[in-house]
Amino acid sequence: MLDLNYVRENLEKVRASLQTRGAAPAALDDFVEADAERRRIIAESDTLNATRNTASREIGALMKAGNRDQAEARRKEVNELKERIAELDQQRDQAETRMHDLISTLPNIPHESVPVGKDESANVEVRRWGTKPEFDFEPKDHVDLGTALGILDLERASKIAAARFAIMNGAGARLSRALVNFMLDFHTREHGYDETLPPFIVNKNALFGTGQLPKFEEDLFKLRDERDLYLVPTAEVPVTNYHREEILDAAQLPRKWVAYTPCFRSEAGSYGRDTRGIIRQHQFEKVELVKYSMPENSYDELESLTRNAETILQKLGLHYRTVALSTGDLGFSSAKTYDIEVWLPSQNAFREISSCSNYEAFQARRAQIRFRRAGGAKPEFVHTLNGSGLAIGRTWIAILENYQQADGSVVIPEALRPYMGGSEKIEAKG
Repeated sequence: MLDLNYVRENLEKVRASLQTRGAAPAALDDFVEADAERRRIIAESDTLNATRNTASREIGALMKAGNRDQAEARRKEVNELKERIAELDQQRDQAETRMHDLISTLPNIPHESVPVGKDESANVEVRRWGTKPEFDFEPKDHVDLGTALGILDLERASKIAAARFAIMNGAGARLSRALVNFMLDFHTREHGYDETLPPFIVNKNALFGTGQLPKFEEDLFKLRDERDLYLVPTAEVPVTNYHREEILDAAQLPRKWVAYTPCFRSEAGSYGRDTRGIIRQHQFEKVELVKYSMPENSYDELESLTRNAETILQKLGLHYRTVALSTGDLGFSSAKTYDIEVWLPSQNAFREISSCSNYEAFQARRAQIRFRRAGGAKPEFVHTLNGSGLAIGRTWIAILENYQQADGSVVIPEALRPYMGGSEKIEAKG
């Protein structure tokens, strides 16, 4: 959430920044109106309070002088003032609630380094690694490969659940598990993240903290439960909220977490997109990187977090590129995002496999996550960051498609072989 005072004092700057994101100005205009109403109410309340204080002193003087009738008349006036002041206090509270509700719908302000543009066409490639694989045969997509190998079953998954669910069997299930373990081991041992296993169900406060609520409720799976619980859309939600409503010591920062979770998304608004295979699923798995940082270091932390995620692709020998998202392509809560896109031969294109974002104080302000510098300084909001390190399903796809062989088998990247019992290939069972 944006800082209320910052918005109030930098209105036109905020308006211009939000316009680069394609954000409608209506909520900002309503905020200005509510703020003006709040100021008017406070001014009237202050005037009436001053009048009441003066009248109270006069009542004391009248009583001392024995003018009881005049004193009673003034007391009646004071009581009427008290009633009006109470009404104004209620109106002020309503205006402040409205301002809070409105500001919670405004997206984050893009960092000055973010490319300006209306959509993904304005994204800027910042680097790429590796080379595209060359095939002397027509490469298949992951659906044909996985089905022929007997490791992917979409038809029975649809029968059990619905479309956009998948079953992985045998070496396919083992490959998925190997990826999880490899990523967790690498990020903890080589990159210094602390592993955590959070709940896979979260409450409304947690989802408000990271920005999914109230604006994006249709993308969530809500439980039929009086406690307002939801399935996690990403590990970002429980892990970022780990220190909600806490004050950390500056010496604890940066705090670095890595977590595995399944993720559940309704994919509202994405019907007709990526309907073949497991590119876009209602249930998928990720290994997520989350950081809490001091404000002055958060953009250095974003660079290192992005490099940490890229390293996994390098270890797996997968061709990828990293792009900086434009203002019009940023997520709601993000101030800056890098997308890491892996090469998929079947599509002859790069596809997103990780988004690495700096939210600055946007999420921390919503979740009340603060830190205190040495010497008893006033608490400040931390900066929060996260990124997939990586999405398991899309990494699974990339391995099948990039390491496929002419006979339909798939070579297992060397880094994963210890997690696959030493196996070097996935082959169809005879």
